Amino acid sequence: MESATMHPLQSLTDIITITECNARFPLSGRGKKPKIVLTWAPHVKPLPQCVANSFSQWINAWGQAEFVITHPDDYELDERFTKGATVIHDQDLALKDADFVYVKNWSTYNDYGKIYCNDPGWMLTGKKLGLTNQAKVMHCLPVRRNVELSDEVLDGPNSIVTQQAGNRVWAAQAVINEIILASQTKKLI
Repeated sequence: MESATMHPLQSLTDIITITECNARFPLSGRGKKPKIVLTWAPHVKPLPQCVANSFSQWINAWGQAEFVITHPDDYELDERFTKGATVIHDQDLALKDADFVYVKNWSTYNDYGKIYCNDPGWMLTGKKLGLTNQAKVMHCLPVRRNVELSDEVLDGPNSIVTQQAGNRVWAAQAVINEIILASQTKKLI
């Protein structure tokens, strides 16, 4: 369930993970939606936009979060998927008071597959995580350690990357179950 444009199975996984964590670690009675930040990260090769597109589309459709996307200039995603999100080109400003931070690389949209920027200053570090509201950190894996996010973040107490990876199993089982039920229903008709 992945193409160069969309990855809905990963997005289902991500929503499951955020929902679980938000239930376990409520936003201390703040009475508002969690702030979720999707941040671009450097990478050694250009990656497709599928995870970032799907995540943006699903978080916007979910409507249960304040959603911010941050990336360098020229890394805009397709507006069909990001419409409704706040886009900020200053990562530190975007991270301020975030409850969840999703770290992901993607290539340019208008000049698809190109890398214009590979600034290591966009890597998520412990110092940058300090700008957040003790945000839970997500990444869809595989990850380039100390390129996309630092070891201290990936292996730290705020990382929910392992939980997120484990939820891929449940998301896939849910989709397979729906396919089986749909095929059985068609046989009955």
